[in-house]
Amino acid sequence: MSKLKEIVKRELSGWKKWEVIWLLLATAVILGLSIYWKDSMTGIWAALTGIWCVILTGKGKLSSFWVGTVNTILYAVVAWQARYWGEVMLNLIYYVPMNFVGLYMWSKNMNKQTEEVVKERMSFKGSVLAYTCVIAGTLGYGVILNLMNGTLPFIDSMSTVFSIFAQFLCVKRYMEQWVLWIVVDIVTVIMWVYAFINGTGDMATVLMWSIYLINAIIMFIKWKKDTKSAVA
Repeated sequence: MSKLKEIVKRELSGWKKWEVIWLLLATAVILGLSIYWKDSMTGIWAALTGIWCVILTGKGKLSSFWVGTVNTILYAVVAWQARYWGEVMLNLIYYVPMNFVGLYMWSKNMNKQTEEVVKERMSFKGSVLAYTCVIAGTLGYGVILNLMNGTLPFIDSMSTVFSIFAQFLCVKRYMEQWVLWIVVDIVTVIMWVYAFINGTGDMATVLMWSIYLINAIIMFIKWKKDTKSAVA
């Protein structure tokens, strides 16, 4: 019990007032509008855990990976119903195991004073190489999803491939992950708006990704400031 209390205390420490307000506001918006739109419980819980996960990630808290594991499973169910095969495979095959990898990697690089993960920044050469691989992967995977008759195959591919690289950079604690997350969020909002209009998606998922986008922009600014003097 004392161990659990210690973990909870650590995860709740170091929050600024605006970060708490942002967490509560995002939760309230998702919950309120999802209930209004009469979304499914799976969709609502996937949205809530997703919001909590990205905010905790931006905050640099280890708990983000535990919440993220729950979210990836729930979101995979929602994506399956909408026939976004790339999203299903991304979450079940990649995100679930990467959450445990990230949990281990971050636990070795925590700032004892702030109780946040120590953040890094990539070199210019490393950034160019990463972004080149992302573009090549997007085109290749788009062709595969098109052959599988998936919904919006190249947009689905872009969301999936960018997410793979962004999650890898997240595990490595690089600030540049947020650049990719911003692109992922824009593309994925488009995907789920399309699914909602066609009756295969719900508003909770659209709202979740819209808040992801806002959060990614906020956290990009935060991590850029935190890594101002750090270049890998």
